[in-house]
Amino acid sequence: MNKSGSLAELYRETPYKLAGHGQRNIGVLQEAFRQIDAEMNSDMYGSGRLIEEFQQEMAGVLGKETAVFFPSGTMAQQIALRLACDRTGVKKVAYHPLCHLEIHEQDGLKELHQIETVLLADKDSLITLQDVQSMPDDVACLLLELPQREIGGQLPDYAELAAISAYCREQRIWLHLDGARLFEVLPYYGKTAAEICGLFDSVYISFYKGLGGIAGAVLAGAAEFTQPSKVWKRRYGGDLISLYPYILSASYYYHLRVGRMQQYYEEAKELAAMLNQVEGVSTLPEVPVSNMFHLHFGLSRSKLEPILADVYEATGVGITPAARETGVSSAYCEINVGDSYGAIPKDKVKEAASLLHKLLAESR
Repeated sequence: MNKSGSLAELYRETPYKLAGHGQRNIGVLQEAFRQIDAEMNSDMYGSGRLIEEFQQEMAGVLGKETAVFFPSGTMAQQIALRLACDRTGVKKVAYHPLCHLEIHEQDGLKELHQIETVLLADKDSLITLQDVQSMPDDVACLLLELPQREIGGQLPDYAELAAISAYCREQRIWLHLDGARLFEVLPYYGKTAAEICGLFDSVYISFYKGLGGIAGAVLAGAAEFTQPSKVWKRRYGGDLISLYPYILSASYYYHLRVGRMQQYYEEAKELAAMLNQVEGVSTLPEVPVSNMFHLHFGLSRSKLEPILADVYEATGVGITPAARETGVSSAYCEINVGDSYGAIPKDKVKEAASLLHKLLAESR
């Protein structure tokens, strides 16, 4: 590896990156605000035309009665699960072992709300109807994540999803959708956002992941659910005096990119097929079901990163800023196809894949 910098630094310097929409710098805000009327009134403590119209628009997109804008998905989902538990007075929820609330939120749900969690399915597998049917009788809420990010963005078949939904309604179990990347899965299912959300009692979506905004989230459901979520939003300190930088950028990038999800999906399948031809490399899933997949290498991180650095320097194509160790002799990274991939000349992608194949073969 070039001694002058880390893999992340070399990645940042590459002119072509396989993943994402480009650099996340202040230009993201500048672009969103370029056509904004400076005389527009801002929102104030969760009220005002700006926030209310956007919430109403997102409620319509998701097929729900109402929606509430939150500064973060972490805040929105903890509140959603608390409200789901309050319905029955039982503080017990079920979700995947690699759910965001379980591994990325410092046990906020447990520490702030004393909610007990039930982990369903093996960590490397999707939650199935059988898993749901085997839950304890007193679970108040089930959370499903679409796609399941930590296992490569895998998705259940729609029939399985619908069966889980029907079972939860029959058993009066609240069903919540972690739809941070909801729009990315619509091409695979061939459904609208409202059709998918119709299977769930409540839904959260993110505006910075696949859509590429600055930050922000929406929590949607019936008015009797979202109204108390506003109270909890205030308790969490989420009612900033104004949220318009997040709302305006969320609206801008939603409208810019929501119609490109089919393109990203097709390009992810194209890229995965190319990378699966590289010796010592495989994708999970083998055929992506969204614009996301994991790229697995049969090499330790310490041996892999110098090879990636050589590919970056020779071709100008960046694959990932960092690889994660999965074992003594294996590592992986996450690929999310966005605007950047489509801007790369195809011969450059093929050149990078070919060189990666050559260097991995030589390392064995």
